[in-house]
Amino acid sequence: MTMLRDQLQAAAALPPDRPMGMPGGFYTSDAQFQHECNTVLRKGWHCIGRVDEVPLPGDFFTLQLLNEPLLVVRGDDAQIRVFANVCRHRGMPLAEGHGQARRFMCSYHAWTYRRDGSLLRAPMMENSGFDPKSCRLHSHRVQIWNGFIYVTLDRKVQAFEHPDLDQLLANYDPEAYRLVHVASEVWHTNWKCLVENFMEGYHLSVVHPRTLHGYTPTGLARKLVCGDGFTSYAAQYPEGIQSRGMGSASLTDEERMRSTLFGKFPTQVVSVAASLLVSLSIFPLTVNSIRVKWTMSTFGDDLDAATIEQRIALWEAVNTEDREKLERMQVALGSEHAQSGPLAGADYEGTVRDFQVWLAAQDRACEI
Repeated sequence: MTMLRDQLQAAAALPPDRPMGMPGGFYTSDAQFQHECNTVLRKGWHCIGRVDEVPLPGDFFTLQLLNEPLLVVRGDDAQIRVFANVCRHRGMPLAEGHGQARRFMCSYHAWTYRRDGSLLRAPMMENSGFDPKSCRLHSHRVQIWNGFIYVTLDRKVQAFEHPDLDQLLANYDPEAYRLVHVASEVWHTNWKCLVENFMEGYHLSVVHPRTLHGYTPTGLARKLVCGDGFTSYAAQYPEGIQSRGMGSASLTDEERMRSTLFGKFPTQVVSVAASLLVSLSIFPLTVNSIRVKWTMSTFGDDLDAATIEQRIALWEAVNTEDREKLERMQVALGSEHAQSGPLAGADYEGTVRDFQVWLAAQDRACEI
């Protein structure tokens, strides 16, 4: 693992015009993965969904982030909170899946909690040392950004700010998109492989010849802004092709004729176009498996029901194409011959280098 960390620092220090990828061990080493779980992943801000997944007080959903079961709920005060999905009595999960609840009652001993996490009832708890006020559900820090919900497992991590990325996305008006689809599935790949795959345009025409090449060919990919904790690129549409919707009135003609893709590190990748916003949230499970939660949102009423169904089917096909490639690659990355190779130029794989540089900076910071 020490060698892999040294190789990461060396790759990040290379001149921008001589980028190199990381060797296979960076994606297959259990020790490297455990190190990431304890550092960059535990300290990171993770997108767990869209705010309109829980539009009303009492709406909730559950998920697992690393070794932490989470309960996401909108409270009576309209605030979205993320609790540990663990009863304060004996550690039983309080909820499963998603739904609507006036309160959360443990299925083991009927301890019951309000939607703000406070303990409402604990049957037959008459011990003199029992204090209901000390038995609130543990809560995690939450940040709302551009209609997304983020959580961190580290209470000491600062809130994030991305002014350059905010400016890039401003004309799209991301908060105006409404949720139309949520799906979740397990992929057998390393979490970093999906970040890198989604955030480079080099593979578009090769991997997606029927689904994406016609609208977003590799040759038109152009790198956009990057900064501390994010990168982005434009998948531009060919001249003469039909726009994919009007979207916000603030959009320029150029913005309507491209998909803007960004990665918010460590585990979110997003594609936003005039009428469509697709986000993939990556939940690492093991060194070679992840749970992928992806959401699709549309701008207002731009798209009718039939078109939405077509876009869902398209993205299911795109995800399947990526998944098949990444799962095959994960096996080959275990080879002793999976050594570091040269990356393409900035417009095609410069975003991969941005990810490397950020990971290297995070790794240095964990030693301070």
